[in-house]
Amino acid sequence: MDLDLAQLRALRAAVDAGTLEGAARDLHVTPSAISQRLKALEQATGRVLLVRSKPVQVTDPGRAVLRLAREMDLLVADTARELAGDGDTPVVLPVAVNADSLSTWLLPALAPLRDEVLLDLHRADQDDTATLLRDGSVVAAVTAASRPVPGCTSTPLGVLRYRPAAAPGFAARWFPDGATAAALTRAPVVDFDRDDDLQRGWLRRRTRGRATPPTHRVPSTEGFVQAILAGLGWGMLSDLQLAEPTLRSAVVLLDPDATVDVPLHWQRWKVRSPSLERLSDVVLAGARHSLRS
Repeated sequence: MDLDLAQLRALRAAVDAGTLEGAARDLHVTPSAISQRLKALEQATGRVLLVRSKPVQVTDPGRAVLRLAREMDLLVADTARELAGDGDTPVVLPVAVNADSLSTWLLPALAPLRDEVLLDLHRADQDDTATLLRDGSVVAAVTAASRPVPGCTSTPLGVLRYRPAAAPGFAARWFPDGATAAALTRAPVVDFDRDDDLQRGWLRRRTRGRATPPTHRVPSTEGFVQAILAGLGWGMLSDLQLAEPTLRSAVVLLDPDATVDVPLHWQRWKVRSPSLERLSDVVLAGARHSLRS
């Protein structure tokens, strides 16, 4: 295939903007020019890459070419930075990350990059992470998914350990005799969202799958913690969250010996990019410092 950089950029811009007209505005050309470039790109690849709906929809072959387009953007940005020689040409690195990592260890780990790159962080669960990596929306991800997405490598980062916790008043009301199976079937629980299986996984083990307690859903890390502190229900808090003295003194552990470990992985494009290599080094170093091995 003989792929043209302008054609690849037209594909990326159309997907990002959602329409050919929006892509034309972003690239400062006419919608006709965008249409011609996309047609030439589809002829070169022999595949339909976009469904011209509003917004445009990427086909399965289109996702592979879209990732190539984003990889080329990264390599061009790296080269421009190298040619500038002064470090003033920014490279934007979009990264997907699970909510608890984003609220605890990851941002301090990324601090060494503050004068080197611009970060575009996407909060995503592991299913969304795979999609974002596959179509090239992000260059890397902190995820619970260990199996590498095609075109990516996967490196273990470490483990986030969680413990069941509740406000003291809530624990006294619902668990006067401790976290028994009978109490767990009745006590309200706080989930992050419908995909959050931390609480459910522990419940299944403790009650042999019989518990279906009332459930609050709070899709915000800060809100999740506040819901527990307010006594709406119990939930799993990570050791990194519990290391904060104010939070640790405000909750009680339902079972001090009960833990749930969530292994985390670093998935990144295989492309050889100095900026991506630097990002990976910083994230891996931060994980070694903060996560359990």
